This record gives sequence, structure tokens and C-alpha cells, in this order.
Amino acid sequence: MCTATTIRNKDFYFGRNLDLGAEHGEKVLVIPRALPLSFRYTPDLDHHEAMIGMGVYIQGFPLFYDGANESGLAIAGLNFPGNAVYGKPEEGKTNIPSFEFIPWLLTHATSVQEVRQILENAVITDDAFAPGFPVSTLHWMVSDKYESIVVEPTKTGLHIYSNPAEVLTNNPEFPIHLFSLNNYTRLSPRDEKPTFGIDMDYDIYCKGLGGLGLPGDLSSISRFVKAAFTRANSVSGESEKENVSQFFHILGSVDQQRGAVIYGDDNYEITVYAACINASKGIYYYHTYDNARITKIDMYKEDLDKAGPSIFPLRTEEDFFEEN
Repeated sequence: MCTATTIRNKDFYFGRNLDLGAEHGEKVLVIPRALPLSFRYTPDLDHHEAMIGMGVYIQGFPLFYDGANESGLAIAGLNFPGNAVYGKPEEGKTNIPSFEFIPWLLTHATSVQEVRQILENAVITDDAFAPGFPVSTLHWMVSDKYESIVVEPTKTGLHIYSNPAEVLTNNPEFPIHLFSLNNYTRLSPRDEKPTFGIDMDYDIYCKGLGGLGLPGDLSSISRFVKAAFTRANSVSGESEKENVSQFFHILGSVDQQRGAVIYGDDNYEITVYAACINASKGIYYYHTYDNARITKIDMYKEDLDKAGPSIFPLRTEEDFFEEN
């Protein structure tokens, strides 16, 4: 399970929590402009925009979980089990296997508007990357400095939804998430005047009563509401450090702790990593479950005209600042 969101201030920030039961060898990848990329159904590319994101690099191909390109287009894939339905390749269509979706769009589009146009004639196909690689069931949040959309392949077709909440989690389908916000229209970051209807003296006994009823559990629909409320009322500073710090606080409002979500006999879902991309500047920030210190990787400090990727293993051991 996962949560994705955005912040727009002087720069555009995009990121997510990846909530899983284990790590899968993911690393921060910087894909330079000259790295050749081969696609299953569309022409290969010898030159394209540079990209930075989280994923695994296998057989010369970046399998991104999330990422951004030089134009500031950012995408994250989130688990969508039971609802994601991919198609078969169709002649005359732009056929994009689900594992190619992020790198394909980041190398073929520079804005959400262009993504909308591309996907009007697209099929997301059910190809596996290779034998032994199961097909992931996903939907995607796609954002730029102006807007966000959600892309959902379901049994009724490929749907593209405007995303005014600027948040995505997992099941159910996105329109149901948006509709669920109607149940919380009375919430406020302020302690509002009581409207219960009984004429009595009400005791505003603590701060935060305006948000009474805001979900706090870790289900996907509750995380959607909690993250949407937190983001909508978030106040960021002007500096890079203030914005990045605030972004991680928003994600922290819905992160998962080992033991709170158990599946199977002895498996725990945790927030494996949280990430914030300054998509305006090509900087990837992250921290992992066992290392809360934020790591920063700037793609423009790499040679973006070389032919090979830059790969950064995740820092997964806790890093204490020793005061004395």
C-alpha cells in the first residue's frame, strides 16, 4: 500500500510513501540522456530527457516505482490489486506495458497535458517484464507544476481523472476516494464554534477539536482522507529545507509502523521509504524505515550525457547525530 502527494510553492515537489512488507532491492536511479532505452512495442530511444527516481535497474532498463524528468513531470505507481485490468496490444494504438509506463511517459512527455493527449490512444498491456517477474497491478498519479491526474486501467477501460485533492492511495477506484471527502466537509484546522444544537456551555478542552473525526487508521481510504486534509491545510516556508521538511511531515501523517498492519503468518507492512522529489530542480530526497535521516541526490551533479546510469543504494541503517 502507498500514498502519493504534492506541494507547490516556489518549486514543485512530488513524492510518496512506499508501504510494503519488505525491500526489493530498490535504489535511486539517475538515467542520463544518452542511455539507450528499448521498448516492447514502440521505437527505441537513443536520446531522451534525463530522469531521476526510485526503482530497480535490470537488463539495461529502469523499472521505476516513481520518478521525474528534466521538464518536471513526475509519476508514481501505487498498488491497485483487484481493480487494475490491463489489455492486449492493439494495432493502431500506442501500446505501453505496465512496467514501461513510468519511463515511457517520462521520455515521451513533458507535461500532464501531453500525458492526457498520449493516453487518449493508448493501451496499457499486460506483458510481464521477463519470466519470473509478476505483472504488478497498479494505478498512477501523474503531476507537474500545474496539475495532477490519476490514471486507472480497469475492466471498463483506461480512465484519466483530474485530481484536485493532489493525493493518491490504493483501492478503491479514484472516484470513490474523491466522493469520500464529502463525509468530512465539516472538518477544520481551527476549533470552530459548536454546531451540535444543544444550548449549553461547551468546553473547548484542547486544540485540534476542529479535526475531530479525521480518520487515523491505515486503510487506503482513510489514508487518502488524512493525507488530503493534511496537505490542504499544510503551511510551508520559503526555503528548500522548510519545504522538504514539511513534505515529509505530510507523508509522516500516514506512514506505517511495523506491527500495526499484519498479513499472513508473520509479515508486517511498513513504510519502506518515503520520498520527496523537487521536480523543478531534479533533486531526490528520501529516508527509509530504519534510517530517518534524509538523503539528497541531485541528478544535475551527475554526468547526464554519459551512456550509463548512476545508481545509489539506499541507506537503511539508522544514522544518529552524536551530540556528546
